Amino acid sequence: MPYLMPTKIKRVSPNRTDVTWNDGHFGSYPSWYLRENCPCADCVDEFTGEKKIVPGSIPASLERVHVALVGNYALQFNWSDGHNTGIYSFDLLRDLCPCPECLPGGLKEPAEDTGKPGSFEV
Repeated sequence: MPYLMPTKIKRVSPNRTDVTWNDGHFGSYPSWYLRENCPCADCVDEFTGEKKIVPGSIPASLERVHVALVGNYALQFNWSDGHNTGIYSFDLLRDLCPCPECLPGGLKEPAEDTGKPGSFEV
């Protein structure tokens, strides 16, 4: 199998990013979902791998402000809540694909306003 990488990354809206993969697969990623799954050390315990972000705590209204390519292996997003330290490898992005084929149960979208964005469980 060839190395999976995006062939097209499209900002559909500030709240959604579409990714087409080199194997023809397609995923449409909500911004809140990507932010909730941020892999950085602030969002995931470096030793246990446990997520620090409380599921459902990122509001559906969260916006992607900017995205940058990191080498030939990842994307880095800037979010409207000021967070920008997560580096999303292509493998992680593909694992997070929320399409019906990859995530048959679908996503449960959070409320528009869930309080303080990026609340952490301590």
